[in-house]
Amino acid sequence: MTCLDLETRTYREGCIPVLETERLMLRAPKLEDAKHVAALANDKRIAENTRRIPHPYSRNDAEDFIAAANTPKGDVTFLITTHSGLPIGACGIAAHDEAAPEIGYWIGVKHWGKGYATEAVRAIIDFAFTELAHDSLCAGARVTNPASRRILEKCGFQWTGVGLCRILALNSSAPIDRFRLDRGLWTSLRRWSDVKRVA
Repeated sequence: MTCLDLETRTYREGCIPVLETERLMLRAPKLEDAKHVAALANDKRIAENTRRIPHPYSRNDAEDFIAAANTPKGDVTFLITTHSGLPIGACGIAAHDEAAPEIGYWIGVKHWGKGYATEAVRAIIDFAFTELAHDSLCAGARVTNPASRRILEKCGFQWTGVGLCRILALNSSAPIDRFRLDRGLWTSLRRWSDVKRVA
């Protein structure tokens, strides 16, 4: 059963919680979001910097993405919206059998440079370490995408090396900077951030 099959329960109760930050809400995507998701994701600059987004990206692609989101034992997927409900991107946590879960994210191009991705990533890190009790997380950014690398570094991720990753939109592999974040480091960074806010 997917979130789309839940008719009597809210998305908050049925699948994943709604995460709120200062400017954003992260919630499960709904079928009625497909038009907005397709409009945002149908940009080659986004597709070439993510693993699984094809280009061009159609409304059918968005509907397939939403239908597959948050299935039992699957990836945890959030739609990133402003508090007014405007979708601006997506993020999630992909569980791997042996390796640490991996976070991924993308923001629509017209919303770049506003700090939304960093805010959303911090929210899913908190969720992963507190609600899902993961001990560590991994992430990747194309070596040609320094903005994504800065987001991960601002959130405490440590560079672990370079690897190759298959990029659907390129129909080939590309070099990826690999990162890791352990719960202990995140906890320390959160404490330091709290102290700075009080001071």
